[in-house]
Amino acid sequence: MKKRGYAHTIDGARKARLGRFDPAATAGIDKQAGLAQLEKLGQEFSELENLLTYARQHALLVVLQGRDASGKDGAIRKVMEYSNIQNAHVAPFKVPTEIERAHDFLWRVHKVVPERGHIALFNRSHYEDVIAARVHGTVSDRVWKARYAHINAFERLLADGNVIILKFCLHVSFEEQVARLVAREKDPRTAWKLNPQDWRELPLSDQFDAAYEDALNKCSSPDLPWYLVPADKKWFRNLAIMQRLVLTLRPYRKEWLARLKEMGHDVLKEIRALHAQANELQTRRGKPAKNA
Repeated sequence: MKKRGYAHTIDGARKARLGRFDPAATAGIDKQAGLAQLEKLGQEFSELENLLTYARQHALLVVLQGRDASGKDGAIRKVMEYSNIQNAHVAPFKVPTEIERAHDFLWRVHKVVPERGHIALFNRSHYEDVIAARVHGTVSDRVWKARYAHINAFERLLADGNVIILKFCLHVSFEEQVARLVAREKDPRTAWKLNPQDWRELPLSDQFDAAYEDALNKCSSPDLPWYLVPADKKWFRNLAIMQRLVLTLRPYRKEWLARLKEMGHDVLKEIRALHAQANELQTRRGKPAKNA
């Protein structure tokens, strides 16, 4: 487990424990400097995302997991600010519907994985099936324990198909979570977020910690790591996520530019051939008919 950038990288090298990480950390950066850095990184992400879109060699899947009020919605809004909305979509994962329960647990996930040239942001994800399903006991221990291997195989399948996967776990303190839930009640603009279930789950905090830790540890590797994001400070949460997006996409820049150059060459070659055909047609039309 190493720390590269502002988000903690969990790659299976060491066992991760949530209690070892400070959810209020800001890496010694003040808010004003952090927001300036966020804007700069956001502009670079916008450029890289456009290259991904037009090169059409890769897709980007951003998975956002976290407790209620950890900031998944806010993080998604910030990423979308710098995204091409024609090629980006958000997929929320709530309690499975009757139809979804009639399929394997990955069925509803696979069908919304982005195609090449597109990005998708998952608000919760397939990890709910080893976190919420485990804590609430909606499936047996045998079932959810077997799902870790299925998830690893699924993500490897996607990565082999040129899907760039970034998995973020938003780490919020219990105190900040409660404060945000209370704040929602006082602000009419956030009343739509109110859900009694959020409060029912607070006493299950230790069980959720154990479920998240197992998901982080059993489904991480050097190639497909988790990124644990300190989420008590909203601006730093957004900065850490945007930085990791840029650091991950930046190495593809030359490859995508080369592909676009190649595509441009092919298009120009086709256009020149069409020009030649048009010139030939114009020459023929300009000559008098033989029997005139």
